Amino acid sequence: MPRLRALRSPGEHELGPPQSSFVDENHPVTTFPLRFPVLALVTSAGGLDALSTVLTSLPADLPAAVLIGQHLSPRHPSHLATVLDRRTALKVRVAMDGDELTPGTALVAPPARHILVTSEARVGLIETGALPPARPSAELLATLAVTCGPRALAVVLTGDGTDAQAGVRAIAHCGGTVFVQSDTSSAHAGMPTAAAETGLVHATLPLSDIAAAIRSHMS
Repeated sequence: MPRLRALRSPGEHELGPPQSSFVDENHPVTTFPLRFPVLALVTSAGGLDALSTVLTSLPADLPAAVLIGQHLSPRHPSHLATVLDRRTALKVRVAMDGDELTPGTALVAPPARHILVTSEARVGLIETGALPPARPSAELLATLAVTCGPRALAVVLTGDGTDAQAGVRAIAHCGGTVFVQSDTSSAHAGMPTAAAETGLVHATLPLSDIAAAIRSHMS
């Protein structure tokens, strides 16, 4: 698996050493239960446009399962999965408790639920409880880290809040890879900035370059 080294635009920068997507001598893939890569896209404010831009450029045969976590109001229904399904070649639907992870399919966390990854390559949904606090990114990325290890790719997109920090640390600790959207291309820079401040991000990219980086990482 080639290393990602040069997917930056002028002014963008890497914040951590690039590493192989699925091979890490300190975190051998055989120690993690999931046997295929999983891409997690986490976002908050401004997320619809960012998710649409990324997913539109991903192919139907992407060799990875996709999980989408966005801060959503627990008091209102969401049409996020329906909208995104119309904008990408991937299959996009709302996650249900116990759903199996499948390459080429994107599962969206429903309102009032946090999405987790289980060792059986399935998702679990738990109630968010009273708001605040809500930490959908932290819980998704932490469980992804311990089940996927070096096969995990986390992408932190536009949004407010800092809960992605804990998830980024977990992904990096287990040998996975983290990309963040650049501040200048984010409608709201709080989430990506907080993620970058961990010093564990492998690449900071403008929104327009993220899909290409994902495809390169998965190839």
